[in-house]
Amino acid sequence: MSTSLPGGANDRTTPMTDAASSAPATPPAHRRGGIGSVLGRHRTAWLVTASVAAFTLLGGSAVALGAATTPAGAPAAVTPVYSPTPTPTPTPPPRPVSTIEQAASPLRTCSVGSLLSDGRFGTLQAQVLRADGQVMFERDADTASQTASSLKVLTAAAALNVLGPDFRASTRVVAGAEAGTIVLVGGGDLTLTRLPSGQEPVYTGAAHLDDLAAKTKTAWQAQFPGTPITRIVLDSSYFGGKTWGDTWPPTERGTGWLSHITALQVDADRADPRVFLSPRGDDPIGRAGAAFAQYFNDVPFEQGTAPAGAAELASVSSQPLETLIPQFLIPSDNSLAEMVARHVAIKLGVGNTIDALAAAIPRSLDVYGIDTSGLRVADGSGMSRNNAVAPSYFTALFVKIHAREGALGIVRDGLPVAGESGTLNYSNRFFGDNAVARGHVRAKSGSISSAYTLTGIIDAADGSTLIFAIFATGRVGAEARTAIDTLATAFYRCGGNLSNR
Repeated sequence: MSTSLPGGANDRTTPMTDAASSAPATPPAHRRGGIGSVLGRHRTAWLVTASVAAFTLLGGSAVALGAATTPAGAPAAVTPVYSPTPTPTPTPPPRPVSTIEQAASPLRTCSVGSLLSDGRFGTLQAQVLRADGQVMFERDADTASQTASSLKVLTAAAALNVLGPDFRASTRVVAGAEAGTIVLVGGGDLTLTRLPSGQEPVYTGAAHLDDLAAKTKTAWQAQFPGTPITRIVLDSSYFGGKTWGDTWPPTERGTGWLSHITALQVDADRADPRVFLSPRGDDPIGRAGAAFAQYFNDVPFEQGTAPAGAAELASVSSQPLETLIPQFLIPSDNSLAEMVARHVAIKLGVGNTIDALAAAIPRSLDVYGIDTSGLRVADGSGMSRNNAVAPSYFTALFVKIHAREGALGIVRDGLPVAGESGTLNYSNRFFGDNAVARGHVRAKSGSISSAYTLTGIIDAADGSTLIFAIFATGRVGAEARTAIDTLATAFYRCGGNLSNR
């Protein structure tokens, strides 16, 4: 077992110095009896005395007048010799001495060094902090690297700042420009479900399309009595640009991990609204249109835009953001994270496309006081290989999440827990010897072909709290998950005794 001594800042005491100034002393006035008596008795003596006195004052030298210039019997006139009064050298005050006894930093002796050369890591980066932010362990922690789905933590934190916990996305129906036409306007709520009311989809508490249709019919009959609805326009213009990220693998749609990102869709375009990993399609807007049209005798539908200033007939809204965040963090829902990220960009006014996230997410995170200049954001879900964040950024943010700064407690409560929920409750996570950490690791996992990550909070075996981030990038495979879990479990076992060796 190796040992290490934690570093710390040294206190330095700077001696205090006083600036002392010395000015020449002002000589006292001449005594009246000296020069005055000479003036009255001998003019020559007066002239000599005055000349010498002037010389003495101007030249700074003391001169004594000789007795030969004074008549016999007369008192001698003497010019005193003056010297400046010396200024005493100041004595500096004593150096301050602390009266507080300084406790010695304890040696931390629990090393995880034997685990760091595991080839399953590819390129390993990691950092561990105490809950107060003190660094306990780190390896290349300041280099920005691919994040995989750990990026969703940044998306959640950004959204809580910009949108607020009570934010909801709405889907509306407005009257069309032509008689008998209604417009279904997508407001970026991918959780809207086509299941009938009373049946719950993947997104518990989601708005139901049949409810929106019923409200629409009631409002239509009130405003246009006797006029049938004969046509539906589908407006998905609230989100713009491409619907699929540049480096997102198309296979993610077939495996059910991600849909095309459009402002109008139902059930995040799942084939089965009740199954999380249900395959996604290639036309989410069309699927939503067909589901809505069935409530209006399957009238024709087509894509378009709502007329400016159109009267609203009905609307339904998503669950609030504080509910949506756990819904995309715990199971790692990529589509829902992309939806929330797009709303952040729109709210900031930087655009409604995926490309706008590069500016929107870092700007939204500035409020937390952590330097965002090194962040590179390409999407809101972490699916892109072009995202790059340093492990040290994650740990700094998780210190604030653990402290529940602002509304960040919602993120803490919305994380998967090892062996209990979400992506950390799969059979390939924290099994075997690593099962000891189940229930004690609350973290966001990330898995793409070139990066596996785990970032979050450990309630260590000794009762201490650790903030950590582990990245395995480069030439890695799915087995990197086990290597990451093993290292996280070692952190759990070491707790506050964790060494940086």
